[in-house]
Amino acid sequence: MIKKALIFAAGKGTRLKPFTDNRPKALAVVNNVPLLERNIKFLQNYGINDFVINVHHFGEQIIDFLQEKENFGAKIKISDEKNELLETGGGLVFAKKYLENEENFLIMNADILTDLNITEFVKFHLSHQNVATLAVSDRVSSRKLMFNEDMILKGWVNKTTGETKLSEFNKNFKELAFSGIHCVNSSIFDKIKRTGKFSIMEEYLDLMFENHIQGFQHNAKLIDVGRPESVVEAEIYFK
Repeated sequence: MIKKALIFAAGKGTRLKPFTDNRPKALAVVNNVPLLERNIKFLQNYGINDFVINVHHFGEQIIDFLQEKENFGAKIKISDEKNELLETGGGLVFAKKYLENEENFLIMNADILTDLNITEFVKFHLSHQNVATLAVSDRVSSRKLMFNEDMILKGWVNKTTGETKLSEFNKNFKELAFSGIHCVNSSIFDKIKRTGKFSIMEEYLDLMFENHIQGFQHNAKLIDVGRPESVVEAEIYFK
């Protein structure tokens, strides 16, 4: 099983203004419970109690919050990107020293709320020995990942602009939206070519040409709590 998770909590949360004008997005509350607290406890329910949390925007507030809550009984390391916000790919590489000794680990965005069965997701990842396994679902999104019949990642499409990136000719690939949750094998650190600030999705779309990156399709409830109206929606489903 996977025992360690990286939670991305560094983003500026511009869509959640004015809340994020003086607070980090990860501490936005749904029914009076901060997103970060919800996701730490959510993953603890699946046996994950070792966390790396990256911070940047009002990062000291997150550090203070965790200290006040005694880390919710978890082991937590802070990957502090105070000098530069590195996005998801750069943030993963920056946190390498906390993750490289784990054979596999989970990554989750702090602003995602879901009831995805993490045990089933992890089992799928481990049984297929993927470099990365991406949780995906059939939902509305301007950007979709493309998979073949074996759910192997084959491309990406921007539904608004029509921009695409494919590893082979499109054979009626299934288009699904990324859920912001992935299982990753630590061998990825030897495969990533980019440095500095970059999106992990850019790297996945390069790695798909020679590596096994697979989608795990689910029907779980999932809300990206990135806008004020999504907070209202989340409060209906996550008490």
